[in-house]
Amino acid sequence: MTSRRHYEGLPSGALDKVKTLRRNATDAEKHLWRGLREKLPGTKWRRQVPHGAYVADFLCFSARLIVEVDGATHAESIEQDAARTRYFEAQGYHVLRFWNHDVMDNLDGVLTHISLSRREREGGAKRREGEGDWPDHQTPSPSRA
Repeated sequence: MTSRRHYEGLPSGALDKVKTLRRNATDAEKHLWRGLREKLPGTKWRRQVPHGAYVADFLCFSARLIVEVDGATHAESIEQDAARTRYFEAQGYHVLRFWNHDVMDNLDGVLTHISLSRREREGGAKRREGEGDWPDHQTPSPSRA
């Protein structure tokens, strides 16, 4: 069930937009969501989270970490993505961006990067059993923002 406290004070129609984004997730977003739940089970993630004027693809409140998945359409909106990143960072979040093809073709590498960033953001918390125990994987493509 959805916690309403995260949606208090949102502009009219924002919750409907979030529900639509969740329903119409890209293949890469679905793939990453499954990976986050299965390979990082000790971490609480939310998807398509409204925050100010923006919606974060994936958000971990405890680590103040946002993960964005960018596709071909994002190549045309570099300035908009940079503005989103600046906004989230000004709110105290760290933003990781991955291309769709990295999520689809190198999920373990993406999850390793996310896991390391999360642990770093949470103060190097003790590694949970089974978390991040993957062999070295190809590093995901560099982000744009």
